[in-house]
Amino acid sequence: MPLVEIEISNNDSILPDEIVAFLHEADLRVSQFLQASPRRATGFVPSDFKTVYHALQAITDANLASGNSLCEWGSGFGVVASLASMLEFMACGIEIEQDLVDASRSLADDFSLPVEFVQGSFIPSGGESCVEEAYADNNAEFSWLITDADDGYEELELNPEDFDVVFAYPWPGEEYLITSLFEKYAAEGALLLTYNSLESVSLQRKLNEQPGDP
Repeated sequence: MPLVEIEISNNDSILPDEIVAFLHEADLRVSQFLQASPRRATGFVPSDFKTVYHALQAITDANLASGNSLCEWGSGFGVVASLASMLEFMACGIEIEQDLVDASRSLADDFSLPVEFVQGSFIPSGGESCVEEAYADNNAEFSWLITDADDGYEELELNPEDFDVVFAYPWPGEEYLITSLFEKYAAEGALLLTYNSLESVSLQRKLNEQPGDP
């Protein structure tokens, strides 16, 4: 199914106090992690969380999602999944690095947020061909795309099509992989929210199959 772009408003309203407090603590912990583990953090670059929060808020304000379940692919510190939880999403995150899973669980727990984080790959079972194609296209630059990690969905006891919204922050050149996986495995009508560059987000919907479509 093809994806269609959805326009969302650039909402730069004042953040609620609880969001400000959460993001302050998240930024502090991310900075400490990057300073303490510079080598291990080479595959972790945080997005602009305020921009993503406003995008999530726009999705909820306009009632764009077909439901309230959200999964963060490559969740890192789990900040986006936690922000989604604060907007009443049933949120979870899949992250390959156990240290980041532990950090995301600690952050969410300290703010009493009901977010589930699991260690594993967000590449669904059977999605290896999509990964191999992206891997080849990038001349093996993104070696973390090829992994024998456990299936994150199995630990969540969910499938990719169970989510109404998926968030991802693809590396340059990784966009094709993210959209290919979403097109192939997400539910019809689901939303893909991606953070692309400084203060830039994109929202796409997987089209519903129409009668008579092949």
